[in-house]
Amino acid sequence: MGNQKEIIFGIRAITEAIQSGQELERIFFRKDLRGDQSSELLNLTRKAGIPSQFVPIEKLNRFTRKNHQGVVALISPILYHDIEKLVPMVYESGRVPLLMVLDGITDVRNFGAIARTAECAGVDGLIIPHKGAARIHEDAVKTSAGALLTIPVCRHYNLVEAVRYLKNSGIRAVGATEKSKLIFYETSFRDPVAIIMGSEEKGISGAILKMCDELVSIPLFGNISSLNVSVAASLLMYEAIRQRTQD
Repeated sequence: MGNQKEIIFGIRAITEAIQSGQELERIFFRKDLRGDQSSELLNLTRKAGIPSQFVPIEKLNRFTRKNHQGVVALISPILYHDIEKLVPMVYESGRVPLLMVLDGITDVRNFGAIARTAECAGVDGLIIPHKGAARIHEDAVKTSAGALLTIPVCRHYNLVEAVRYLKNSGIRAVGATEKSKLIFYETSFRDPVAIIMGSEEKGISGAILKMCDELVSIPLFGNISSLNVSVAASLLMYEAIRQRTQD
């Protein structure tokens, strides 16, 4: 059964939450849900850009045994940022943008660890997709040592469009992949840059990979074929910091 403090249930309650500007992480609809009110809520959910999912009633019942009317929403513990407001704000502050784009990272511990390092390194923001990303709940915040309550997180409906916006804003897209022959410390991170990390299983998606201005790898000398993604992300972030703080 879900934590009652982390969920809202019922069509009217969730509708009012969206209309009042409540940050919702995800909304679950019962698979066979029908009716005008539920259709209106689904349309409102899509317009608000809140991720949604159709699930069996058993999943909803695990969140609460009360009358959920076939709809349960998870409350987000953080306030999401708009990428089109964040980037100009970073430039206007006089900072050289350093952003992390996380493509397909679904493990909460890895996501939290990356957020923690990013906050410590002074990264300007994390950019994640609506779907295929770790859910930001209390465990994620705890794993990040509270960093997710501080560092800006942008959740974008289309990650390709988000990367295109970054590139159009003068920010280089540097993707991390073991397939590249260019070692990460052989490229420059001094200019505005977005470091793109993919999932440990699939790496960066093909569409995002094609948009990268440069691809870099981390040399490995042991028998294991890859680093943990949070460790790899830490190396790249601190290489950027090293370069930017050199005399």
